[in-house]
Amino acid sequence: MATITTRTFCFVLVMFLMGCCSAKIYKVGDSKGWRAKEGTYYEWAKRKEFQVGDSLMFEYDGNVNDVTQVSSRLEYQFCNSLSPKAVYNTGHDVVTLTEPGYHFFISSNRSQCVAGQKLVVFVVHDHPNPPPPPRKILPYGKDYKVGDSNEWRVPEESDFYSKWSEEKQFHVGDNLLFYYNDQVDDVLEINSDLEFKSCDTSSPVAVHNGGQDLIRLTKPGIRYFITSKNGHCEDGLKLRVVVQPLSKSVPKTTQLSPFDRLIKWLHDSFRPHPHH
Repeated sequence: MATITTRTFCFVLVMFLMGCCSAKIYKVGDSKGWRAKEGTYYEWAKRKEFQVGDSLMFEYDGNVNDVTQVSSRLEYQFCNSLSPKAVYNTGHDVVTLTEPGYHFFISSNRSQCVAGQKLVVFVVHDHPNPPPPPRKILPYGKDYKVGDSNEWRVPEESDFYSKWSEEKQFHVGDNLLFYYNDQVDDVLEINSDLEFKSCDTSSPVAVHNGGQDLIRLTKPGIRYFITSKNGHCEDGLKLRVVVQPLSKSVPKTTQLSPFDRLIKWLHDSFRPHPHH
């Protein structure tokens, strides 16, 4: 009986882990594979949300091409493969995304890279572990993709982003994800409502131009975002978000995580009981 109980417990645990922790494998370019074509990989990557643990599968002719991972956006933009982070050349390479942030891939064949054989992906945590305790630990909140399917671009209606923001409740610890064409737009954070109304770009708090930017809401108050591109802010590419403070009703007792609750339930359910 004890053996059957142990096997049942292990089976349920394995099935649970397979269901909750499975990563995705993305074939780069889908049926087109890894080859030179202007704009192909920007369009391919912009509709996907990559998470730590996912993998990129590159398929190509290894006799004439390769996959070169570079460290910086400048190397990516100028097709500079002189100091690669890694080089793959088997023709069928699987690259696992092991850390969050930007990952840049190009072809070391510069003419191919200039012709469009380059890829940048932005990776976020799936179920992130809390960082080492700083002075103030922020919770992991919600991720909001700005504009949803419209993303960050000049809207058809000038009040589009105002309506988008008003429909949501933002709290400290939440994240804003800006997706856009970095050749066309950028994201500027500014200080005041006056700068926001007048689209004043002269004194920004921060400038983001990666095409896939994650901005964390770290304190309560009002945050203002516009673009520096001429005329785009005036046409409605501007966002104002009101960030609510953390809830003060935080329980003092330590609560079990969903995984720990599952383990406890399995242990209690399958624990052999003595016969009387």
